[in-house]
Amino acid sequence: MATLRDIRTRIASVKSTKQITNAMKMVSAAKLRRATDAAVSARPWQETLTATLQRVAAGSGEIEHPLRQPHGTLRNVMLVVISSDRGLCGGFNGTLLRQSDAWIKNQQTQPVTGQGDGGHVAVRIRTFGKKSRDYFKNRSYVVDESRIEVTTVNFQAEVSALSDVMVSKFTAGEVDEVYVAYNQFKNTLTQIPTFVRVLPLSIETTAVADPHAGAATADYIYEPKGAAILNTLLPLYLRTLLLQCFLETGAGEQAARMTAMDNATRNATDLIKSLTLDYNRGRQAAITKELIEIVSGAEAL
Repeated sequence: MATLRDIRTRIASVKSTKQITNAMKMVSAAKLRRATDAAVSARPWQETLTATLQRVAAGSGEIEHPLRQPHGTLRNVMLVVISSDRGLCGGFNGTLLRQSDAWIKNQQTQPVTGQGDGGHVAVRIRTFGKKSRDYFKNRSYVVDESRIEVTTVNFQAEVSALSDVMVSKFTAGEVDEVYVAYNQFKNTLTQIPTFVRVLPLSIETTAVADPHAGAATADYIYEPKGAAILNTLLPLYLRTLLLQCFLETGAGEQAARMTAMDNATRNATDLIKSLTLDYNRGRQAAITKELIEIVSGAEAL
């Protein structure tokens, strides 16, 4: 049975932990507002760019572009996993990484399609964040490149470099498809592990209604031609997709950490109450025992 000194020591320890978790919750809450605003405000830009691409593709007819053209053989797949650098955010990283592991193993069991000469699909992994780097390293996966300490300050630079690597490897035929695994930010309590294919780009070529024209379709005259416009818009669209993935991950991380630290603070409060009750009961029992000993001694005299 724990002594009163042990209980007092544990109460002090839990109080110190509570102060840390409460401070981390407040820091995450402050960062969450900025991260959420960045992720949510970027969505209309992506939607508008998508609609523009659909209009251009619909008005330009059948245009073959290297970033839209599927490869005849599915032999090599690139998976980019975006996690956080730090933990203490509940199952934010664990759920995504376990699903990524299962996704990779499933891909590796798929036979090479198209004009392949047998064998199975190979998965090339690139990670962003210490958690994903350590996860795959500890499981003996071969990782092409790992990037850590990726923050909102260098999102643009990282996205630009990653986009260039994707485009070069895809157009050179080194990879046949490119996927990104990240946590989609839905709300403060929900982050959804998501796998999205970014290459080859899939752009609907159906005509898009013009919200300002009031007609089913709108006619546009493109200058330069649609093919030249797509040469500029498609790489921009790819970078926009990647940037949105990073922004969603950043918002989801802060939301998950704030929720986890709030739960930890509540649990610490409940534990302190329980330990304080045990301490008071033990102290009362000790006082009662001392009084009984004093009374018994007095009667013996």
